[in-house]
Order: sequence, then C-alpha cells, then structure tokens
Amino acid sequence: MTAPALAATAGLPPTRAARLRWTLADGLTLIGRELSRIRQEPGELIAALVFPAVMVVLFGYVFGSAISVPGGGNYREYLMPGLFAMVTFTGTMAVTMRVAADASRGVMDRFRSMPTARSAVPFGHTGAEVLNGLLGMVIMAAAGLIVGWRAHNGVWPTVEAFALLALMRYALSWAGCYLGLLVKNEQTADQLVPLVFPVTMLSNSFVPTGGMPRALQAVADWNPVSALTAACRDLFGNPGAPTGDAAWPLAHPVAATTGWAVLLLAVFVPLSVRTYRRRGR
Repeated sequence: MTAPALAATAGLPPTRAARLRWTLADGLTLIGRELSRIRQEPGELIAALVFPAVMVVLFGYVFGSAISVPGGGNYREYLMPGLFAMVTFTGTMAVTMRVAADASRGVMDRFRSMPTARSAVPFGHTGAEVLNGLLGMVIMAAAGLIVGWRAHNGVWPTVEAFALLALMRYALSWAGCYLGLLVKNEQTADQLVPLVFPVTMLSNSFVPTGGMPRALQAVADWNPVSALTAACRDLFGNPGAPTGDAAWPLAHPVAATTGWAVLLLAVFVPLSVRTYRRRGR
C-alpha cells in the first residue's frame, strides 16, 4: 500500500501539506478553547495580570533603595528586563498545571477519541500560553513606565526585545507541556512551582553576578535567565550592560538567548508530541 492509501485508511489527510493544514487548523481551534477557558475563570486571569504589576512595584521600591547599579543608573530601569525574564520563565508552570489538569480529568482522552491531529493538542496549550504571556508583558510594561522605566534605543530594538521574550516563552511552554504530561495531575504540578524560583533568582535579574561566590557566579552567568535579561537590557538600552570580560552568554546575549530557545524547541516539541501520543496507547 502506498503512503497516501495508508493515510486514507487511517482517516488522515493523504498528503503532508494537507496534514500540516489539518494540524494548524486543529491547533488554532484548541488555542481558542484554552483562551475561552481562561476567560471563564476570571480569578486565574486577574491573578495572571495583576502579578506582573505587583512584581514591578514590590521589587522596584523594596530593592531599589538597597542595590546600586553597576556603572550607575536607575535601579528600576536595571530591574525591568530582569522582571520580564523572570515572568517569562515562571510562566512555564502555568502550562504544566493546565496540561496536568486536562490529563487528570480525562480531557486528553476525549481529544484522542476525536478526529483531531495528535500534535494539535500540545500546540493549542503552548500557543495559548504565548498569547497570555504577551498580555502579561503589556501589563508589566505599563507598570514599568509608571515607575520610571523607559526603552531608550528606539522602536525596532524594543520590538526585537519583546519578540525575544515571546520566543523564549514559547520554547519554555513546550517544556512545561512535556512536564505536565509526565506528572499527570494538578497536585504534583503545584508542588513543582517553587522549584522555578531558584532558577530565576540565581541570575543577574535582580543583582549583578559579580558579587557572588565564584561557583555561583559561573552558574548565574550561564543561566538562560541571565542571557535573556542581558539581551533585554542591551536592546532596551537600560543600565547593567556586561563588561568586556563577561562570560560568553552575557557578552553575546541575543545569540545566547536565541540558541537556548532553539535548543528547547528542538528537544521538547518532539518529546511533548511523542508523550501525548503514547499516553493514548
């Protein structure tokens, strides 16, 4: 039997292009389903939108009086790229919890019983997470403008910085999707949430890494959170640019962040799709 004939027998579109269109159409439908579910749970939506603004005010004014910026400058301008990076990484757990909830409640099994593209379900979860993340970034940027943060390098570097944040959030959402498929229930996923904060704190998000012990400084300098933070500081024109002897990810933060995002996608997209398919066997 030829490949098109086998696909027709299995109920699949006969060509690769048709299967791609089928996957994208189903994925967009499931993105709409995720966004609709979030709108029906206003408490979760309000918390997701208020949290970034609270972080700006809390860290900006609590830490701002105690920490000096390397080379001088406004601490809140130094802080904002770090907060953007922190929220990008902590958003991973939101995907994990939603995927784990669908798996534990049998929603995944119902999707498998329908004529739906297998990769469309993870695509729906991750796509919805990026849209939610963009809304959160808008709220955080508005709060930052209120407390004195500015992007000084013009429109296109600013757009590039937000595009880099969106790319990293999308890549991390696939990692969260895979983790949600592994843990299988909301309770376990909820217990994993505190593990994200040490990753975001052990970085240059809130304080310079130069004052850390040498071993911790090496970890912080190669932390993808630090690369994303440094890239945003560079593109926004905010204080805290790395010195000439900085580690490679901090000296080339845009390239390092792009590399981390591509690596995460290359690893977790196939893992997520494969794990979703295997759970139905």
